[in-house]
Amino acid sequence: MSEPLLVSATAPLLALKAAWLDRLGVERHAGRLTIDAYERDVRQFIGFLARYHGRPAEPGDLAALSATDLRAFLAERRREGLGPRSLNRILSGIRSFVRHLEREGLASSAGPSAMRAPKQPKSLPRPLPVADALAVTEEAGAMASSPWIAARNVAVLTLLYGCGLRISEALGLEGDALADETARSMTILGKGRKERLVPLLPAVLEAVAAYRRLCPFDLSVGTPLFRGARGGPLRPQIVQAEMARLRGLLGLPASATPHALRHSFATHLLAKGGDLRTIQDLLGHASLSSTQIYTAVDGGRLLQAFETAHPRARRARAG
Repeated sequence: MSEPLLVSATAPLLALKAAWLDRLGVERHAGRLTIDAYERDVRQFIGFLARYHGRPAEPGDLAALSATDLRAFLAERRREGLGPRSLNRILSGIRSFVRHLEREGLASSAGPSAMRAPKQPKSLPRPLPVADALAVTEEAGAMASSPWIAARNVAVLTLLYGCGLRISEALGLEGDALADETARSMTILGKGRKERLVPLLPAVLEAVAAYRRLCPFDLSVGTPLFRGARGGPLRPQIVQAEMARLRGLLGLPASATPHALRHSFATHLLAKGGDLRTIQDLLGHASLSSTQIYTAVDGGRLLQAFETAHPRARRARAG
């Protein structure tokens, strides 16, 4: 005979879990997918506790929860093939549930809080090919609601690709920025209020000048350079939405975001012989190690080109 199925949790613990999920939806405005994922993760953790104790889990098991318990559970899930991103989500859900119990006076979140999150692998940036990056800056004005908004979209995306700016840096420029169409560089205030000098391409100056001529709002010192449709500061979400539209128009992958233009700036410079120290300064990276990820990107492109073009590589694949 097979062993009887172990009931995973007592009724009080299940009631507490249901109340927590309701709170996520009502008070935290969590989405349905997030709530479903958290419910599944906590249910599996409760099942783990039941197997460990040989009885249904109860609120007291969560009250006595330690970092060791969590490490054992995450190790079990890792052996099942889950990666760092999924493990971090699981840990986040458990922490949220224990904090709910803590608010009810039934647990302490000290154990879960002391648990260090699994280290995420450093993902490589995904730059656009040169032709796609240029197409983004050229098509950014297509189908805009008015000529000045078309010019604004072109100017913002040209700045991101032409100068390697972060979106916050571009949208943080004041109204008098780039007013001098003969300027060869500008000073950017980046992360940590660190200043850096950024060269200006003629294409950047032309795009911003076209926008300045058409913009119906006052662009002077103390006002934002880039404006929303009603004259307020342009929000990052509007630029992101424009990139989403361009992805559909140009058939680009989901990785084609505004920040991908900054990655493209660095990768294309490196491919043309730019040295890492110079690129580090242009991007405003505090550490050279942050810039070195672009060598891996460029190396990947070289390998792809080799495997596509080299006759011996083609024969090896065919064999």
